[in-house]
Amino acid sequence: MKLVDSHCHINFDPLGGDIPGLLARARANDVESMLCVAVTLEEYPEVLALAREHEHIHASVGVHPNVTDGEDPTVERLVALGCDEHVVAIGETGLDYFRSEGDLAWQQARFRRHIEAARQLQKPLIIHTRDAANDTIDILRGEHAEEPGGVIHCFTEDWAFAKKALDLDFYISFSGIVTFKSAQQIQDAAKKVPLERILVETDSPYLAPVPHRGKTNQPAYTRHVAEFLAELRGTDLETIAAATTENFYRLFRQAAA
Repeated sequence: MKLVDSHCHINFDPLGGDIPGLLARARANDVESMLCVAVTLEEYPEVLALAREHEHIHASVGVHPNVTDGEDPTVERLVALGCDEHVVAIGETGLDYFRSEGDLAWQQARFRRHIEAARQLQKPLIIHTRDAANDTIDILRGEHAEEPGGVIHCFTEDWAFAKKALDLDFYISFSGIVTFKSAQQIQDAAKKVPLERILVETDSPYLAPVPHRGKTNQPAYTRHVAEFLAELRGTDLETIAAATTENFYRLFRQAAA
């Protein structure tokens, strides 16, 4: 059995201080691979270095929608960085109206630039969305994001949003949040998303799943997310593991190269 953590930040403290231990714990829990996601261009070299050093770590390039310090990338800059063979995706990108306030035209413009870079590279997008469901879908549609495709990571919306994303050929990734008792809306959606469009992730070091809620998250805990989804959907762990692993390599084609 093999699992893939489709979204983590293992360069962040405290995870970055013990990569060999982190990888060993992941392997002990059948997590064979992981996608380390960049959130700034300043930290991107750390992410890329991990992917270059470790065969089973993959990288992305992008700037998180809430980041206001550091380099705000052009399409050309994203394309130049995203050409690296170890970069399998563009992002994370998207919209976050929860943490950012005021006129957010700059955030929307950044989102559009990431989509254009993904289209040029034909590498999938990693989408972050919070309190911005309608605008997220509108921009994805308007910028033809279905061409490179991608994933709605750390899904926290409802089934109606999931259906719109699925109609754009996007995948839906569930994190430890789906295991929380308060996550009924997310659990309802998780029952309905087609098995061939589901991914699992940790978003570590954040959002540790039950039974580790409140602790530092890590890729090894991908197994708990997969176990919960299996029980929720009335199937077995092996089925969820096989499907989500196949889905990961289908979406992030360069990771399988």
